[in-house]
Amino acid sequence: MENITIKINGVEVSAPAGSTILEAARLAHIDIPTLCYLKEINEIGACRMCIVEVKGARSLVASCVYPINPGMEVWTNTPKVIESRKKTLELLLSNHKKECLSCVRSGNCELQQLCKELGVEDQNYYEGEMTPAMIDTSAAHMVRDNSKCILCRRCSAVCEKVQGIGVIGPNERGFKSYIGTAFNMDLADTSCVSCGQCIAVCPTGALHEKDNTDEIFAAIADPDKYVVVQTAPSVRAGLGEEFGYPMGTDVEGKMVAALRRLGFDKVFDTDFAADLTIMEEAHEFLDRVQNGGKLPLITSCSPGWIKYCEHYFPDMTENLSSCKSPQQMFGATLKTYYAEKMGIDPKKIVSVSVMPCTAKKFEIGRDDEDAAGVPDVDIAITTRELARMIKKVGIMFTELPDEEFDSPLGESTGAAVIFGATGGVMEAALRTAVETLTGEELKNVEFQEVRGTEGIKEATYNVAGMDVKVAVASGLGNARKLLDKVKSGEADYHFIEIMGCPGGCVNGGGQPQVRGSVRNFTDVRAIRAKALYDNDAAKTIRKSHENPAIQQLYKEFFGEPGSHKAHEILHTSYVKRVINK
Repeated sequence: MENITIKINGVEVSAPAGSTILEAARLAHIDIPTLCYLKEINEIGACRMCIVEVKGARSLVASCVYPINPGMEVWTNTPKVIESRKKTLELLLSNHKKECLSCVRSGNCELQQLCKELGVEDQNYYEGEMTPAMIDTSAAHMVRDNSKCILCRRCSAVCEKVQGIGVIGPNERGFKSYIGTAFNMDLADTSCVSCGQCIAVCPTGALHEKDNTDEIFAAIADPDKYVVVQTAPSVRAGLGEEFGYPMGTDVEGKMVAALRRLGFDKVFDTDFAADLTIMEEAHEFLDRVQNGGKLPLITSCSPGWIKYCEHYFPDMTENLSSCKSPQQMFGATLKTYYAEKMGIDPKKIVSVSVMPCTAKKFEIGRDDEDAAGVPDVDIAITTRELARMIKKVGIMFTELPDEEFDSPLGESTGAAVIFGATGGVMEAALRTAVETLTGEELKNVEFQEVRGTEGIKEATYNVAGMDVKVAVASGLGNARKLLDKVKSGEADYHFIEIMGCPGGCVNGGGQPQVRGSVRNFTDVRAIRAKALYDNDAAKTIRKSHENPAIQQLYKEFFGEPGSHKAHEILHTSYVKRVINK
């Protein structure tokens, strides 16, 4: 592509034709502030924070939507530009609920950060009417507080353009404008799938997950409760960001140490249940292939995807694997096998999960997720909530020694840890399915074709003389594209992996929030995923069926994958829902 040379702040910059001033400035190592801009998702020039001066232009222009031209001269730091940005922030603050000391986003709020950088103080620059607060706590996973909304529209853009759902959007006009649902329905009454991608991109505290940490502290303090925690694969690849580590740092050892110091009775790994999921799911896949079952088989690990399927593709719920998600399989195994083995009443066990996913808060309340007659998982929190717990009690995270998970529900393989990246579940399943079908040892366990952050990936593998066609999709908009092709007959697969969040769980709605200026120019998904693939590569055992703790579990309790007992405890059911938005 042809490059164009322009000047920014007097320095020549070469950028591809078609670039905006904002993109060209980034190449010149200049960060122009934004509040509404999300690359390729929300390029609307609405917040006016990114304005710059252009020689010959009659007024300041929005750099996020203004294309570069040969010979253009741009200034990003003139008094006129800075004064305009400050005025914009003052106007935003005049209609903003300023409770920064107690806000969940304090210290990591893009509005707060820009005010600090530009010297805008917390005072009433413009007095007058304020938008009435409308707080929606109806959903299981999140809180919506319009008194902190700056109308950037990032949330509605992600919901509609990336996830293909569109249950929230701008209502009314002018000063009365607000982000809401159609007819002001409670979010819980819409077809929201709880993915939390709107929370992930919100620049302020207008959207945040429901905080369940006080329930955990109370349970830990109760001498009659046996409180057990499990941590999902992606948490170890994201948690470090909350404590100043570079993005993509694997902090598994320090995470385990911190959880022990929080007071949990046992610290286990969801990866154990990921290996267990592969045992059941691979068996289910082979059974459907060999005995004429419903194909394609579609994975069931992502609760956001499951609810999306129930709403938008109810006729394909029969294609879903009946396997519970690893979170739920872990809880079910904890309150049956482990409780029996340790002589603990399941009613006294408090099962806590730490997840990169806000939809897990919804999942724990689903029907048919109570193998022991009590909920498989009692409390689900996000990576962000765990970070707040660690900070709240004064644990010096960066100085902790690395510690290991407890046994036996803390033992796992490399196949399990890659569940957090898009394509990881597929690759883990293939490692076991191929060896089962061929009866031979799989020398190369890496299936590169299903790796990477592309929204849709396809591959065909010849296994024991049979061509096995697989597909992987992440992000619900991509899921729709893929399933539409399946329904129309345009595509034919045996096995499909779908993750609700773009890039998989590493980019889940409960992961540490990343400023727009970083998110727009950094492949967050790939960086975090690398931590998981490196973890996998370093493992001695990289196939789920070779996990000795899993082998012992089947020997002592379940018998074999797909057994009647396994189905009663490890499998679930689905419902066909209506679309309501």
